Parts: sequence; structure tokens; C-alpha cells
Amino acid sequence: MFELLTGTGLAFAAGLNAYIPLLTIGLASRFLDFVQLPAGWSWLSNEWVLVIIGVLLVIEIVADKIPVVDNINDWLQTIIRPAAGGIVFGSGSSSSTALVDDPAAFFESNQWVPIVAGILIALVVHGVKSASRPIVHAMTLGVGGPAVSAAEDVGSVSLSLAALLLPVLVILFIAAIIVGFIALFRRKRRDVPLST
Repeated sequence: MFELLTGTGLAFAAGLNAYIPLLTIGLASRFLDFVQLPAGWSWLSNEWVLVIIGVLLVIEIVADKIPVVDNINDWLQTIIRPAAGGIVFGSGSSSSTALVDDPAAFFESNQWVPIVAGILIALVVHGVKSASRPIVHAMTLGVGGPAVSAAEDVGSVSLSLAALLLPVLVILFIAAIIVGFIALFRRKRRDVPLST
């Protein structure tokens, strides 16, 4: 069960920001004894891979804070975030972590299943995130975008850390993010005048 929560949390985080969960799991595997990536995913902890992901993360953070550029960034990330979701779900759900000591037992066969699950989770989250950003811009005249982007980054970091350290918290973080998106869409619906 913890394997599923770990993978889901990392994939959900990738839908918000592709590079935060990749960097988190790579750094955790490199520097924490209790996080061990399986052999097929060990490249995530390579120092050059971590540097490249770090540079891409900085670019993503800056681009996502600039109105109009953030919309272009969301279009570009439509492929990157689901791909990252597949990678982190596949690597995270099959990694040994603080609470997972036999990850292979969960996904014994069908090794492609966690990757596809991660792609779908990240794609849905990315789609909701992309659809909500224009609403935020319209409601705040473009001023709220950077604040929402920062909140998404904090959510991605929190989910990534929870997924690796205490997967049960993933349920609470995901619930809080879903409630936030629902509140945003309800507020937008309430603010739109009905046409007759």
C-alpha cells in the first residue's frame, strides 16, 4: 500500500512541477541511506542528471511566475510533466524507502503499469493546473499567477517529501490540493454572470 501512495504522491507532484519530484527522489537516493532506487532507475541519482534537473527546475520556476510565459510553459510542459510522472511513479513505487522494504512485491509483474499510472496521474493534475491558471489570471488581473505558482511549487515539494518519508500524508496533501482547485473553480463559476 505504501508503494502506491509513494508513487501517487510523486506523480501528483510531477503534475504540478515536473522537476521537483525528480530532483527529490534523485537527491534522496544519493544522500539518504534509507532511499534506494532499483538498478534500472539509479541514473536519477547521477550527479550530472541532478545538475541538469536542477537547471531545468530553476527555468521552470522562473517561467511559471511570469504572466503569459506561464501559459506557454504550461503548453510545453504538457509532455514533460506526464513523462516525469511516469518516471517518478515507476521509480518511487519500486524503491526502498523509510516505510517500503519490499517494493517488488507490489508490482511483481507488469512493470509498465506504474509508469502508465504515473503518466495518467500527472497528466490529469497538469490539465487541471493548466485550466485553472487562466481563471486565476482573470480573477486577479494577472497578479495572482506568481502566488499560485509558488503555492504549487510548495505543494510539489511537500508531496514529494511526504511520498518518500511518510506516504500516509500523501492522502492529506492530495485532498487539500483537490479542495483548493474545487474552491477556485466554484468561485469562478459564481463570479461569471449568467446570460439570459
